[in-house]
Amino acid sequence: MQDSPHGQASLMSTILVVDDTPENILLLSELLQPLYLVRAASSGYRALQVAASEPRPDLILLDVMMPEMDGYEVIRQLQADARTADIPVIFVTALESSIDEERGLALGAVDYITKPIKPAIVLARVKTHLELKAARVWLQDRNAVLEAEVARRMEENLLIQDAGIRALAYLAETRDPETGNHLRRTQQYVEALCKHLRSHPRFAGFLTDHNIHVLIKSTPLHDIGKVGIPDHILLKPGKLDPDEWEIMKHHARYGSDAIELAEKDAEKPVEFLSMAKEIARYHHEKWDGSGYPDGLAGDAIPISARLMALADVFDALISQRVYKPPFSMEKSVSIIQEGRGSHFDPDVVDAFLSLQKEFLTIALLHADSEADSLYKIEQLQGKLH
Repeated sequence: MQDSPHGQASLMSTILVVDDTPENILLLSELLQPLYLVRAASSGYRALQVAASEPRPDLILLDVMMPEMDGYEVIRQLQADARTADIPVIFVTALESSIDEERGLALGAVDYITKPIKPAIVLARVKTHLELKAARVWLQDRNAVLEAEVARRMEENLLIQDAGIRALAYLAETRDPETGNHLRRTQQYVEALCKHLRSHPRFAGFLTDHNIHVLIKSTPLHDIGKVGIPDHILLKPGKLDPDEWEIMKHHARYGSDAIELAEKDAEKPVEFLSMAKEIARYHHEKWDGSGYPDGLAGDAIPISARLMALADVFDALISQRVYKPPFSMEKSVSIIQEGRGSHFDPDVVDAFLSLQKEFLTIALLHADSEADSLYKIEQLQGKLH
């Protein structure tokens, strides 16, 4: 066919003529052959075979009144076959009633020519419908190209978005050098918890494939608010005093406020920002209501933040800090268990207990140093609850 929807149909378009009378096939063939490649079939069964073989017809001229299988049944079967469903069909028949014409069009025929045929009408109808088919094909091809381009640009935008998230998260991390690969580890801990809990009755409604994807994308921004904490507190080489700790706790609000400003600047809602905002604000809330900044309790704490809370605490427990050495896996698990129902959602703790080896494997994969890696190997080889 042609490469523009506005030109003439190709001279090599293929027409299938279907009629049980040889004289009618001969008449139509002689009329069409100077302009088109003509194939013929003298029965409905043969027509279905020819239509599904190469070269596929671009248009079918189909007699209605044929023995064994009439034209109505032929068009039904043509449209039921994916190989032939898009071939336009023109009925050519001696039936002249409007009821017959309506029936043919209702079955999917694109036109209806009555016998005895008038050559000029046949040629005009054939030309028109070949050009319409060519236009449809051209539009489909153009749409396919446009869809591919849209998909490419969306993928590119997602890559830019992911890079932007990482850049913002690393900005916070550069001001708190002890965190190392904390972002990667906590992101993968959360992913493991999501996959384990996705079929749990309390979590299944939220942990859809889509929400899991958005949640995992959002987790690196959980501590973005630390950029607002003064250096003398954030970088203090030791434990914070009560006043300093109160200031440090502000990072949860700083983070959610900054993300909310970004949301307001966006032309339309950005889903991962909404999720990132709730994680940043609520990942220090506790199940019993004793957390910060808002003292939320139980199911009032968003699921995303409940998962992040456990991932964040676990990683802090097994990691080196200026104010403590890394705790053993046994001690870390014990602390998490002690927080079941007070600090953490009990079901999230139960999921963690089932995933201990996977958590430690993630910690090993993204260890901060060779010494840290060797330590975690020892833990991995040791006794796990």
